[in-house]
Amino acid sequence: MKAVSYFVIVLLRAVALLPLPAVRGLGRALGVILCLVVRHRVRVVDKNLLLCFPELDMTTRRRHRAEIFKNFAQTWLDRAWLWHAPAQLLKQRLQITGAIHALEGSAPTVLFAPHFMGLDAGWTALTLLSPRTYTTIYTEQANRTMDRWILRGRQRFGGAHLFTHADGVRSIAARLKKGDPLYLLPDMDFGEDDSVFVPFFGVQAATVPSLSRFAKLGGARSTPAQVVPVVTRMTKRGYEVQILPAWENFPTEDLVADTARMNRELQAMVAAQIAEYYWVHKRFKTRPADAVDFYG
Repeated sequence: MKAVSYFVIVLLRAVALLPLPAVRGLGRALGVILCLVVRHRVRVVDKNLLLCFPELDMTTRRRHRAEIFKNFAQTWLDRAWLWHAPAQLLKQRLQITGAIHALEGSAPTVLFAPHFMGLDAGWTALTLLSPRTYTTIYTEQANRTMDRWILRGRQRFGGAHLFTHADGVRSIAARLKKGDPLYLLPDMDFGEDDSVFVPFFGVQAATVPSLSRFAKLGGARSTPAQVVPVVTRMTKRGYEVQILPAWENFPTEDLVADTARMNRELQAMVAAQIAEYYWVHKRFKTRPADAVDFYG
């Protein structure tokens, strides 16, 4: 397994030397292969799209499915140049747009970074192009060789700090209060523990309320940390990282209402770029008591 991991890393280092159109072409071909081979993930994508977009006809959903696997493969290969190419090249391929002023200064800031395919490009762009020191929460990989590679890639620039779940909430909140923005990805199904059920495209989805909690914990007693959405889109030149305006009246005293609002805001982002969201994940795996298992 270690030999295979080293081979993959060496191969990706070579991919980093290719021009971007060639990398994206390889990703397109790999996406077609994945769509044919990983049939269990194809079924997950099909179910997610059917649940969230029942108004779309089958032909349209299949077209989205093909794009999803293409984007998945392309963004995975893009990590080759994100983590190995010279910084000057990355500056040509990464662009931050939108409400950039929300990142200025040292105000406690939670970045709501949903699981769009380009989330690693968004993180790299922020740590490379913005003067602040960013933090995020990292899930350790079972494969130790790949784990070290991923950690090195995500810590390339800006003194980035990656917490693990073992570090605890207080350590993360302390960095927030000091002015280090938290790049938070709370939109996956992490199981029933510490989750609440709120609608996502009309389907009850187990969702961790960490966005609201960190906003409260990371700010002052009377002034919570600002919540700033970050959406990363693929472009022909690389990636555009769009900073959206900070949410008003968030968080509130109602944790469930805050989490429901997060999912509503996310719906609008996803609807604008359906094929770049991480639909390969079993978003509705955790179900309320006596509810139907969608992926059985």
